[in-house]
Amino acid sequence: MSKKKKVVIGMSGGVDSSVAAWMLKEQGYDVVGLFMKNWEDDDDSEYCSTRQDWIDAASVADVVGVDIEAVNFAAEYKDRVFAEFLREYQAGRTPNPDVLCNAEIKFKAFLDHAMHLGADLIATGHYARVRQAPAGNFELLKAVDATKDQSYFLHRLNQAQLSKTLFPLGEIPKTEVRLLAEKLKLPNAAKKDSTGICFIGERPFRDFLNRYLSYKPGPMKLDDGTVVGEHVGLSFYTLGQRKGIGIGGLKSHRNADGTSEPWFVARKDIDNNTLYIVQGHDHPWLLSAGLDAAQASWVAGSAPPAGDLFAKTRYRQADVACRIVDAEGERFDLSFTDAQWAVTPGQSAVLYDGDVCLGGGIINSRR
Repeated sequence: MSKKKKVVIGMSGGVDSSVAAWMLKEQGYDVVGLFMKNWEDDDDSEYCSTRQDWIDAASVADVVGVDIEAVNFAAEYKDRVFAEFLREYQAGRTPNPDVLCNAEIKFKAFLDHAMHLGADLIATGHYARVRQAPAGNFELLKAVDATKDQSYFLHRLNQAQLSKTLFPLGEIPKTEVRLLAEKLKLPNAAKKDSTGICFIGERPFRDFLNRYLSYKPGPMKLDDGTVVGEHVGLSFYTLGQRKGIGIGGLKSHRNADGTSEPWFVARKDIDNNTLYIVQGHDHPWLLSAGLDAAQASWVAGSAPPAGDLFAKTRYRQADVACRIVDAEGERFDLSFTDAQWAVTPGQSAVLYDGDVCLGGGIINSRR
């Protein structure tokens, strides 16, 4: 009998990776769990659940019948992900650390560690799919469950990484994953999905950034230049933000029926440390006909040819029609068929051809 392929799976203590581990074992793989500790500055606080997550992951491994070990990537995470996160916020942009974490930790540091353990493949509980095309290259596809698809966060993966990766949950809906967890009597079957990054968790975001960033208050203006208040630091605002702007009492333009439109953050003037706010969701300053992006990463290894494609400029967004106008080196330009709302520098613009994720880049500016 041929030797079983060894798969090292990242087990976070959550339901998704737990069921994925069980599925791999059922499929006949030699499965080993790996719990990644990526944050330790205050992991004993009420906001970070690392200790409980490890207990959950170990308990699941016992039920499923796989070995598990913990590995500490906190130093790599701080250097490769968190430092960039802070640099982006300090520059007035709004980064997405999950994208960088996947590229630098889960599919680099974790992949390297797994290979040292003698793994043939790695796996995670992400909702996405990998397919080998007839030409031999590997494609990253959306998950069958469109409501849970995470290909947006995985768009920086390359051929070498995808060739070693399995996504067991890519073909099944989240509802089935929950049902399987209950049927298997996994100890974490009723556990809520993670709210995101451990170092932030449920804590007040502004309070957290205050610990790490220097900030400088400045004028808050309307689109006509009228000063209406003072912002607390450009790092603490994101384009399209509606709540927490700090403009209570600002007189609003009233519609004929007596209602008024909400206020939104529309622009950041970094050079002059000025925040601009506008009234109304469809204000022209909130709409963009296109964007340019940097730090491009293409799944196939090179940019797709200029032409009609689809894009997401934020995770919870339907695909929107676009055209690649120009792609050269690590930069590319997109134009949208319909103007897009609150395109935000620092976020990722990810391109798709149907279900195939082609890659993307970091939004540099909008137009």
